This record gives sequence, C-alpha cells and structure tokens, in this order.
Amino acid sequence: TSSYVGENKEFERQYLSGELEVELTPQGTLAERIRAGGAGIPAFYTPTGVGTAISEGGLPVLYNADGSVKKYSEKKEIRSFNGRDYVLEPAIRGDFAIVKAWKADRYGNLVYRRTAMNFNPMMATAAKVTIAEVEEIVEVGALDPDTVHTPGLYVQRVVVGAKYEKR
Repeated sequence: TSSYVGENKEFERQYLSGELEVELTPQGTLAERIRAGGAGIPAFYTPTGVGTAISEGGLPVLYNADGSVKKYSEKKEIRSFNGRDYVLEPAIRGDFAIVKAWKADRYGNLVYRRTAMNFNPMMATAAKVTIAEVEEIVEVGALDPDTVHTPGLYVQRVVVGAKYEKR
C-alpha cells in the first residue's frame, strides 16, 4: 500500500514486471487507515477518492511478467451522508512496525522529533510488534511523561541505531 511511489526505479521495475503488488491510496487516507488500525476501528468513510479509480476500481494492482495486467483494484463501497458521497476504507494493521524515535527509556516509551512525528506514532500502535530505532536510551523516569509520544505498551523492542549524519 503506497501513497507515492516517486522516482524509485527499482520499485517501478518490480511493479511493472509483476514482482510487486501495489495498492495506491491518497496520503491522508493512508495515514487515517493506519491510525484507525491502531485505534481498533475496522473501517471508516472518507470523501477522498470518490468518483476516481480509487473508489471505482480498475487500477492495475499487479502485472504479469509480459507487462499485461494480472489484477485490477476492486470497486469500493460508497455511501451518502447528508447528500455527500463517501468511500469505505479498511484499516491497516501490520505484523511489524519499524519506527524511528529520538529517545526511549528502558520501558519503550518513545519521544520523536520533527518529521518523525508524521507516521511513526501511528505505525507503532497499528502493529503487533513494534521495533523502535532510537538515538539514545535513557533510564526509566528520565523522560517527562508529558513529552512521551508513544507509550511503551506499544513497543516490544528498542535498539540504538548507528551514528549517522543529520542533514
């Protein structure tokens, strides 16, 4: 499931050769599908994508090796609320989430910085097993509880990542 494939030539090669099955979804919808999964909400309605190939189906999801389409996306359920159409989107849950955080304590409470707040907190709640790569592990009690973004309840593993250059 992806919202943006960019200019990744390897992704493109795998998709067009039939090695990779791809479901395209708008970025806000992707974020909400993950958030809903972590919150225990099985599906939700959104106006985003109504009347497009996202809701009508027909997008190539999987190709054959010869370049022909093997599988198309299916039509999604549409309902009207107060005169406006909405498409039903299923929640996303994962077996594993690998998230990047700034700090963690030994219980797995996580603090993120800057753009790491975008998807990491949601992914941590939507997976059966969350592995957090952090820059620093501090002792229990060293983190101000008001600064914790992901409670340790959602985190099963914490590892200190390699030192790297921040640009």
